[in-house]
Amino acid sequence: MKITVVQPKELGSAELDTWRTLLRGSTDLISPFLCPEFTIIVGRLRSDVRVAVIEDGGDIVGFFPFQRHPLGVGKPVGAGLTDAQGMILARDLELNVNELLQACGLSVWEFDHLLPDQFPGHHASRHPSPIMDLRDGYEAYADTVKRESGKTYRTTQYKTRKIARDHGELHHHYGTRDLAALRMLIGWKSEQYRRTGRTDRFAHPWIVQLVEDLLHTRTPTFAGVLDMLWVDDRPVAGHFGLRSDTVLAGWFPAYDTAFAGYSPGLIQHLAMAREAAKRGIRVIDLGRGEKEYKEKLKNGQWQVAEGRLARPTVAAGLHWLLRAPVRGARRTVLASPSLRVPADRVLKTYGRLRSTLSSPAHDHTSSSR
Repeated sequence: MKITVVQPKELGSAELDTWRTLLRGSTDLISPFLCPEFTIIVGRLRSDVRVAVIEDGGDIVGFFPFQRHPLGVGKPVGAGLTDAQGMILARDLELNVNELLQACGLSVWEFDHLLPDQFPGHHASRHPSPIMDLRDGYEAYADTVKRESGKTYRTTQYKTRKIARDHGELHHHYGTRDLAALRMLIGWKSEQYRRTGRTDRFAHPWIVQLVEDLLHTRTPTFAGVLDMLWVDDRPVAGHFGLRSDTVLAGWFPAYDTAFAGYSPGLIQHLAMAREAAKRGIRVIDLGRGEKEYKEKLKNGQWQVAEGRLARPTVAAGLHWLLRAPVRGARRTVLASPSLRVPADRVLKTYGRLRSTLSSPAHDHTSSSR
């Protein structure tokens, strides 16, 4: 078996066609995060992205996209942003983990959203990833939600009518390329991160550029999708995600908090699901994580795995010593509602304090001008 490591931009059209063929041969529900376009676009913005091309008998039988960090620590491409991770492999291909990592110059490759059928012996834990299953059409999906979350569905329909009565006609735009609307959404999302005590991903310029580049990427099997809900000429909620031809990956949902009482995020997601189903989307992957809106919208779930591949090196041992206690504590908190709810409350309190202290009234630099 031959393994050659290249930059994504070095892959030719034949290699990319093989990538797509191998990917489609494993499932008909393809996450856009596993499409070659995602790796290529991230690779334009990050110098640490690589792809291992795996050959057997002169034929390409797999691709391993990864980011190479210091001390030989590897992560999935777009780590921290992706809800599906994995290798693109020929069916029943068996890899020697030590040989793969050594060829890639890695001591360890850690993952937290790995496809559950890959490297099962290396999983530390598995987690549900809720989905909106549209395989039987939007109406069948809506019927399931009505049965299982009837109050939520009825309340959302009522609020849809109420926001129109109070503020004006609702307009929904699926697949818009409006850059100003995207930047409005990014602003809402950054505010949400700060308000809830989370790290603002959009504080990283490369992530902003990534999302803007993806907005203008559109092929039959991969595209960025901006979905916006408007009241008259005012945007009130939106979502930016990625799609393959069959799966829409939930990514960055947000809304104008001035309209929070109307649950605009739920209104937008239901409208998005209806339009996505018309365009051939069979599943909306809401992503791993305990969020109230996901519980209200889901009618099924997938599984993703957390863990790592490692070879016996000093760097791999050091990585384990540093990461294992943190990941263990995190899993314990997330698995227990009695711990998760207080932890979330602390983060939100921290977010409110941070927002207050960073306002002009508490900013000594601003007040001194």
